[in-house]
Amino acid sequence: MLLNFEKKVYKNQEQRIKFPDLPEKFMESELELNDVIQEMHIIATAPDLYHILLTDVDTLNESEEGATALVDALLEGQVVAVLVQSLDRLDESVKEESDGVHNTLEMCSEAAQQGLMQWLLKRVKAKMPFDANKLYASEILAILLQNSEENRSLLGELEGIDVLLQQLAAYKRHDPSNKEEIEMMENLFNSLCSCLMHSANRSRFLKGEGLQLMNLMLREKKMSRNSAIKVLNHAMTGPEGADNCQKFVDILGLRTIFPLFMKTPKKSSAGPAPGELEEHISSIIASMLKVRTCDDQIEREKQRIKRSGEDLTDDIEDEFYLRRLDAGLFTLQLVDYIMLEVCATGSASVNKTKSNAEYAGNIGDAKDSESREIEQNRILQLVDKF
Repeated sequence: MLLNFEKKVYKNQEQRIKFPDLPEKFMESELELNDVIQEMHIIATAPDLYHILLTDVDTLNESEEGATALVDALLEGQVVAVLVQSLDRLDESVKEESDGVHNTLEMCSEAAQQGLMQWLLKRVKAKMPFDANKLYASEILAILLQNSEENRSLLGELEGIDVLLQQLAAYKRHDPSNKEEIEMMENLFNSLCSCLMHSANRSRFLKGEGLQLMNLMLREKKMSRNSAIKVLNHAMTGPEGADNCQKFVDILGLRTIFPLFMKTPKKSSAGPAPGELEEHISSIIASMLKVRTCDDQIEREKQRIKRSGEDLTDDIEDEFYLRRLDAGLFTLQLVDYIMLEVCATGSASVNKTKSNAEYAGNIGDAKDSESREIEQNRILQLVDKF
């Protein structure tokens, strides 16, 4: 069947070259080629023959044009949707089907590491009109980044943060033109949020002026605003987000975030729902009010000194205190004082104490038990003092 297909292809090519302006001359070969292609559809029902038809990897590496055509065809064929539908159908309580899920996910990760990630970024930033291929490219990108730390790191190394910011910049003053483009915009925002879970990408986001772009989106009140809030939360949370918190204050971000804190944005065609937005906005403000990074670093340094057998001299303690002041301790103390004054009467103080104690018991990253313990102790000490 393959040999017959090749013969029909060559015959059709020859006649097209020989009679470029006389389609009636190569019409017969065109019909013959179409017939043999239709016959080959049956191979789709025979998985044991797939290896005969798979494109050779070396051939793809040697021909960028051919590789691009293949990937475009896969995207047009909704390869992502097919994979997701297959995953939904598989019963992971059955070993063979559970292995199928594992192999599918592993394939996605390996594909990203072997060039797919770079191609997707190239396709997303290509200066072409919005089309189905760009939508699917953004969807695959979001899937690859969702649960893979390796892929998040790889995207950062490929300068993918800048690519995502450049593509999202189009929506700071203009809304997407249709629901498909809205979906693509959301895929790009989700990809950015996933990337920011990798700590090294926080500094890339900062250098790429991601905070300025998100702040503009908040001010312009377009469809991108709600998703921009979610991105800011990812960028500013935790010790790794301290630099972003400081920069956000420097660019007058408080002017945009506090009005949203007072009145949560309404449900939009894109982005998180109001309930989720309240959580993101509250988290952003909480992050900005902390000197968490400085205190954590100081606490770690104190622990190091204790383990080494050295004494914590008065000079070292004074140095630590000055470092905390430089990091904003005085401002934090003023905020705490205001909160104490407000909660000094009635049942508010009891409720606040219970709330903070519960928060302390559930905070932290299981991967970093030291940071978790330090933060829990810090909050519980604040509660005791309160």
